[in-house]
Amino acid sequence: QVQLVESGGGLVQTGGSLRLSCAASGSTSSIDLIDWYRQAPGKQRELVASIRDRGSTLYGDSVKGRFTISRGSAKNTVYLQMNNLRPEDTGVYVCNALVGFRWYWGRGTQVTVSS
Repeated sequence: QVQLVESGGGLVQTGGSLRLSCAASGSTSSIDLIDWYRQAPGKQRELVASIRDRGSTLYGDSVKGRFTISRGSAKNTVYLQMNNLRPEDTGVYVCNALVGFRWYWGRGTQVTVSS
């Protein structure tokens, strides 16, 4: 079992920055990868960034060059540094973790970017 808790969301102006955190607890040594997704009203859920247990990363096209996913030194926390935010980045950001063939999801944190 893995539990995920997101934090760091908030209201920011266009061009601003936020850093989201995804804190994992439980069987964290078994986590294969952690993703950040976002869900905006009326839009499909979108993969924002992903980091594997060995550190490789990938990003959605809309955030490349602006967002950075990383792990803390204890490796049970994953960060999403978001720079140069745009109104279209608004949404609920949710992290999920893959353990074997099972996915675990957090509850999300709201990010709102004002124009």
